[in-house]
Amino acid sequence: MTDVRLRSSMEVQRGLFMAESFNVIQRAMDSGCAPRSFLMSQKWVEQFAPLFTRFPDVPVFVGEESLLESLTGFHLHRGALAAMQRPEMPAASELLEGARTVAVLENIVDHTNVGAMFRSAAALDVDAVLVTPQCADPLYRRSIRVSMGTVFQVPWTRLGAWPHAHHPPGEETAHDGVDLLHDAGFDVLALALSDGAVALDQVDLSPGRKVAFVLGAEGHGLAHATLQAVDQHVVIPMSGQVDSLNVAAASAVVFWQRRAASGIR
Repeated sequence: MTDVRLRSSMEVQRGLFMAESFNVIQRAMDSGCAPRSFLMSQKWVEQFAPLFTRFPDVPVFVGEESLLESLTGFHLHRGALAAMQRPEMPAASELLEGARTVAVLENIVDHTNVGAMFRSAAALDVDAVLVTPQCADPLYRRSIRVSMGTVFQVPWTRLGAWPHAHHPPGEETAHDGVDLLHDAGFDVLALALSDGAVALDQVDLSPGRKVAFVLGAEGHGLAHATLQAVDQHVVIPMSGQVDSLNVAAASAVVFWQRRAASGIR
């Protein structure tokens, strides 16, 4: 728990993730994720009893707060930590059935941004989220916490292939993910500061159009191969000599614009 790089790899290898706080653990359990164990101090046992009593065979570890902090590397100020079983990831094609608004997170490396984007997706009627192979783990503890547990509400999965952000022109990989979206009837829109990008408020986002928004990594933006493969480049109009928003903020603006164009109030 105190070694971030080791934890990031071991959690996935062992098929688990960490959930913190009553509401987040409850949302994870309600979505079908089974707990493997709970960790808390004595003062939180009674409050969390409605959760762990649903799984009487799952161990509940109770210890002094100083001991728990030394084990985890942080103060459990939200009460308790639960090791949860990772859900089986659905096929991307399965998620796209019946969906009309999809977000693709290309190589987003900041867990806080990933969590914030899932929260916006849940609040603003995004039907599914696809994350690329190099994107940060949506089930990392910080991502879950920032998302307020909405990562368990929005259907999502990880794509098997996507263009690499650093491929130079002429060396792109196959854009399997973009092709998958096209095959499912989606128009793929890239948020990019590129020549010829259309202002967001001038883009057709009516409900009759199936739309997938691709949002790129912090710093260097979307891969060259992605920009070539999508149907349209879109930019959020800016004032005050600001060229762009943080990717999480940009996602909220784009999702809201789609929601408004769909007539949802």
